[in-house]
Amino acid sequence: MSEALTEIYDRHVAGAALRADAAQRAILPRLDELRGWLEAGSGRESAGFWSGLFGKTRAAPGNAPKGVYLWGGVGRGKSMIMDLFFAAVDIPDKRRVHFHAFMQEVHAALNAERKKGSSDVLRPVGQAMAQDLRLLAFDEMQVSDIADAAIVGRLFTVLFEEGVVIVTTSNRPPRDLYKDGLNRHLFLPFIGLLEEKLDIIELETETDYRRHRLAGEQVYFSPADTAAKDRIDRIWAELTGQDSAPLTLRVQGRDVVLPAFHNGVARAQFWDLCGKALGPADYLAIARAVRVLVLEDIPCLSRSNFNEAKRFVTLVDALYEGRVRLIASAADVPERLYLEGEGTFEFARTASRLHEMQSAGWGEMD
Repeated sequence: MSEALTEIYDRHVAGAALRADAAQRAILPRLDELRGWLEAGSGRESAGFWSGLFGKTRAAPGNAPKGVYLWGGVGRGKSMIMDLFFAAVDIPDKRRVHFHAFMQEVHAALNAERKKGSSDVLRPVGQAMAQDLRLLAFDEMQVSDIADAAIVGRLFTVLFEEGVVIVTTSNRPPRDLYKDGLNRHLFLPFIGLLEEKLDIIELETETDYRRHRLAGEQVYFSPADTAAKDRIDRIWAELTGQDSAPLTLRVQGRDVVLPAFHNGVARAQFWDLCGKALGPADYLAIARAVRVLVLEDIPCLSRSNFNEAKRFVTLVDALYEGRVRLIASAADVPERLYLEGEGTFEFARTASRLHEMQSAGWGEMD
């Protein structure tokens, strides 16, 4: 290793890229131990002359160290810490992926394997994913879908058997994953597996850094003109570093796509989310998957676009209940977005929530 993670962290603090936080810094030595093992190749066996020639190695069964499960409240810096670790690990066979996106890949691979007529589709899929992979980093692990709950236990068992080291972040401890889910008793062995194979570490800092970056910022812009887009572009760049990719959420057999996503921050147009036949389950899934949503070009609403207006009301309710920070551009101020047509009385509550969600301290109690 070159610089220790604490040295890299301190350098970023000195350069004002990060704010010093003792709770964040205290986690870094544990991750440095894992980094040292990965870079040294400890516990790895060469698969022979040809494998060594082409750089392939396999983990010796049972010799991989414990990974890390880092959990804590939203905006506490979990993803930042994992990114710092992941960037510093100097090995080629590593991968970082959002947990939702990973599960989408898993479902696609399982479907392809079923078409081959395989009797056990999970093992070959897990082995294929583990090939040439030593470190797998997940952002925001959460399990809310019964299909995912039925898969993850056996899949992770295969990954661990193949010697893959897993580092993940989550907003909740393992015991709260898939909480109150259907047939949750079948999911409990997976929780035991996580607690056996990963060090469970809570990030206890009190500061929500993601919301701190928005403190004092205007977050609702009207009209939705070029000036509004420019200001939203600036906020987006600060929150994501312009590093984003689409995120697909699988909800009750449907794909819900967020066009741009990075570290819990998503960006979409009004018509992406309210112009399609989405319902409460879809919006709840979005509220669980993101901590900040940038929603652009909200139009004036009326009886001519009543269905879109109803979806917008449902979306705002889900974001409000999920304490998701909303950054929006709209044709007008909230109380003037819906002035005529059925539902104007009910929309008054939505307008009130939109105003409340603009306040600097909104959501700080979560």
